[in-house]
Amino acid sequence: MAIKVGDTAPDFTLTDQNGTSVSLSSYRGKPVVLYFYPKDDTPGCTKESCAFRDQYEVFKSAGAEVIGVSADSNESHHKFAAKYQLPFLLLSDKGDKVRSLYGAKALFGLFPGRITYIIDASGKVQLVFDSMLNFEGHVQEALKTIQTLQTA
Repeated sequence: MAIKVGDTAPDFTLTDQNGTSVSLSSYRGKPVVLYFYPKDDTPGCTKESCAFRDQYEVFKSAGAEVIGVSADSNESHHKFAAKYQLPFLLLSDKGDKVRSLYGAKALFGLFPGRITYIIDASGKVQLVFDSMLNFEGHVQEALKTIQTLQTA
């Protein structure tokens, strides 16, 4: 079942690009931008991740953390983050277990989807943005929602 606005974001633990275990629950008390993307170092995913990188300080100044998730290995994430100076966590979701937990559907049932969730400080989902081709839209919508949460 797909996670929607108003739902409590399911907790999970995955490893990051450095092999460190990261749990979503450890970010409770601050907003989280959780974005699922198809594959490291592909044109669309690079464009999306670099757009998040370029706005990372804006997210941080609003008290939010950015976390990317794909099925790629920790080693692949490490290379991708280093190549494009990505300052945020990239988590390895082997077997797409967390993607399934969130109901982040695949395009045509074949390609992992590109979906961004904004989770507020209390763990509630405030935005679900699902667009395979609007790479910058993920960042723009995430920023709008984070800024709304900041003023609430």
